[in-house]
Amino acid sequence: MPPDVAENLIAFRAALAAVVPPKHPADLLIATWNLRALGDFTAKWHAEPGDTPKRDWYSLACIAAVVTCFDVMAVQEVRRNTTALQFLLELLGDDWRVVVSDVTEGGLGNGERLTFLYDSTRVQPSGLVGEIVLPAKVDGPAEQFARTPYAATFVRGSAEFTLTTVHVIWGADPTARLPEITAFAE
Repeated sequence: MPPDVAENLIAFRAALAAVVPPKHPADLLIATWNLRALGDFTAKWHAEPGDTPKRDWYSLACIAAVVTCFDVMAVQEVRRNTTALQFLLELLGDDWRVVVSDVTEGGLGNGERLTFLYDSTRVQPSGLVGEIVLPAKVDGPAEQFARTPYAATFVRGSAEFTLTTVHVIWGADPTARLPEITAFAE
């Protein structure tokens, strides 16, 4: 690791500690993060202007620093190519695990997966994992989500809890988001 990266990561972790509560036995820290197109990465510490993708080892080290602040993190936009996800898991260490959906096909699905990263020293999956599909309407099938919401149940001590990650249609027009948000809420 280059000295500038190591120095910046120390400062970054200190900044995180100032805003994210520390892990405590009585607490459960859950987060969600849209990591925008988490697929491949440039295998060097500093990506250069012509490199593609721009995400590099340094970026993934910063992402890992954020993830480790939490017990479970839902991540949206993990791509079909899971190279960066696998490297992120290496950075996180042996105690971190992942529960990941299959790829959402079709143009609106954008080849994305929904993912839960979790600290196995703090929580364990209970075994229930699934996707949310809308029930049929009286007049036929319901229009489904562009990216199917993904749910996983975890356990910590005697507490069992289910998390669902949802990545709704986005875009310039906020009203375009309402049908999926409303369908999920109902």
